[in-house]
Amino acid sequence: MEKSLILVKPDGVERGLTGSIISRLEDLGLKLVAVRMLQADRELAEHHYAVHRDKPFFVDLVNYITSSPIVAAVFEGEDAVSRIRKACGATDPAKSEKGTIRGDFGLDIGRNTIHASDSPETAGVEVETFFNAENIFSYTRLT
Repeated sequence: MEKSLILVKPDGVERGLTGSIISRLEDLGLKLVAVRMLQADRELAEHHYAVHRDKPFFVDLVNYITSSPIVAAVFEGEDAVSRIRKACGATDPAKSEKGTIRGDFGLDIGRNTIHASDSPETAGVEVETFFNAENIFSYTRLT
């Protein structure tokens, strides 16, 4: 089974959307196997967004993700990465379809409510960045 990381970003946490976001992903049949709330520090944020280091929005991205608590979660399921990406919608909420997480909750491209791993390979790295193996649980989902 494939695992994928999501982060409910500061705007999602501050607006009380964490439960709704997790529910939407569970409603897809994905299994929540890890979750934690944290205040990301600069080092963690720069590591997580390292692929964007040379882009003009990198500093703003790091400043934003460290501005308030976030919720990190790992979901497991068949094709979890692509299913979660589809549920999130386009990065820019203005271009996201209604019914997607960003289309319904995103404020703008900088405050788009959720981060989701973009490939199984990236998901593996991101999960290890936010969770230790003993914090990821295995169980049988009943329905």
